[in-house]
Amino acid sequence: MQAKFCIKSIGAILKTLRDLADIQAGYPFRGSVPAVADGNARALQMRDITPDGVADWHAMTQTDIGSARSEQLLQAGDIVFVARGVRNYAVCLGEVPFAAVCSQYFFLIRLNSSKLLPEFLAWQINRTPAQRYLASNAEGSDQLSIRRGVLEGMPIAVPPLAQQHAIIALAHNAIAEKHRLEALINNRQQQQDAIARQLHSSQS
Repeated sequence: MQAKFCIKSIGAILKTLRDLADIQAGYPFRGSVPAVADGNARALQMRDITPDGVADWHAMTQTDIGSARSEQLLQAGDIVFVARGVRNYAVCLGEVPFAAVCSQYFFLIRLNSSKLLPEFLAWQINRTPAQRYLASNAEGSDQLSIRRGVLEGMPIAVPPLAQQHAIIALAHNAIAEKHRLEALINNRQQQQDAIARQLHSSQS
């Protein structure tokens, strides 16, 4: 039995994800993604992505996907969902600079409703209520995974678009603050390392 969660939001309508988006499995590579120097596409894999987004499109493995269906190719505004492992999160693709597919470890979510912003959906999937829902419905012993039916059944709150834009702006500010703090922490660590090196060199 699937666990439920509730999002309280002024004027929000609660729907399931299947009502708002089409969900398909990632490209069915057999085993590891084969590297093909003159391949016709890039493959988005787990190592290429973090909750903050795609690390480097140009570093992705170049491969060959033959005559893949056009709907399998990633598009700007698509959401890729990490379906396996202990962290199941979503990333909205702001750009797709060349032909690319996501590997079989992802679900590809493509909105079919104009009432929901892709970035807002990805944000909502990554927040605590949705994460609790996913954790409660994960399956597997050696490696946890999320079935497509579980993802499709996830309750999604759809507030007015103006509210969605405001929440996205708040999320962007939070990410910027996180990066500034990380840079400050890294700078302080470098200062301390420099002091330690000076102390050792003064003894020689």
